[in-house]
Amino acid sequence: MKAYVIKAGSTSFDGLVQVEKPKPVAGPGEILVEMRAASLNFRDILVPLGRYFGGPIPADLIPLSDGAGEVVAIGAGVTRFKIGDRVCGTFFRNYVDGLPAAVDRPALGSPVDGVLAEFVVFNQQDAVLAPANLTFIEAATLPCAGVTAWHALMVAGRPVRPGDTVLVLGTGGVSLQALQLAKAAGARVLVTSSDDKKLERARALGASGLINYKSHPDWHTEVMRLTNGHGADCVVEVGGAGTLKNSMLSLAYAGKIAMIGVLSGFVGDTNEEESDIGWWRPFSLAICLHLVNMYIQIIQFCLTFQVGTLESTYGLFQDIKEFSNKMINTGRTLMNQLENFRKDKFDTFKEKKK
Repeated sequence: MKAYVIKAGSTSFDGLVQVEKPKPVAGPGEILVEMRAASLNFRDILVPLGRYFGGPIPADLIPLSDGAGEVVAIGAGVTRFKIGDRVCGTFFRNYVDGLPAAVDRPALGSPVDGVLAEFVVFNQQDAVLAPANLTFIEAATLPCAGVTAWHALMVAGRPVRPGDTVLVLGTGGVSLQALQLAKAAGARVLVTSSDDKKLERARALGASGLINYKSHPDWHTEVMRLTNGHGADCVVEVGGAGTLKNSMLSLAYAGKIAMIGVLSGFVGDTNEEESDIGWWRPFSLAICLHLVNMYIQIIQFCLTFQVGTLESTYGLFQDIKEFSNKMINTGRTLMNQLENFRKDKFDTFKEKKK
């Protein structure tokens, strides 16, 4: 089968190459999935550069954690899926529910092989049925970014309620997922970006407050202005140390900050004078996880409220366009080449079943 791997020790995008690998076989309790779509997260940029956790990878690795496809074979003892099911893999292996623990729960795309291949094997507990109202491309954006956004909004701290104000930082995968989920849940959503065109795109997706953080470096003041001094009940904090100070100053009384990413870097001013936050504005911090049970919750929400057209986490990063274009074209070319073949094959399969 065709697959893409990042070569061991890679510290540049040249480490991403196409290879031929043996087609995997579903063992006991496993399903074999023909991948129909894959999506790109920011962590997928860091892995080939050797900048992800642990540094350069020690062995060749199939990239990307997020994908969707069709079950084409099942191993002995599989009860959760049947051939022909549309499924997504989970971000972590062996993580159905519960708090983090000292057990082996590796993430796809690093440290274990991901989904940028024609065929991928999953244990049946490490996959879920894709929402029937989403395309393969849309469903492929859920495992990491979608579940992260869901945890930030609905699991960590108090769940977002109708009438709440949610602040999302930037227009990346997690932020756009959070925007659409929060809007569907009845919340008002504010979005920050340095690009007015991206802010207009966010408006089209349902954002009711737009903040250009280049025009407003102290953007927490804009949050307070747009909320008449109330602040945000939930901040989806993907920036890290470089944005945390403004996020704290943007909070409503008893609001929550969901700590997710480090897009602004690992260093920044995370301290604030007591007079600015003070004892009178308590808030909670939450670290977002990716559990199978939360994955099932977001799928049920998408089905119940018919949330569709979830924005893909494919994206261009101006400072690393070479990799972004290469990774995007890699995924699209691989999946497009397979599309007609799979359609004909699956149609034949359905005819045989009749």
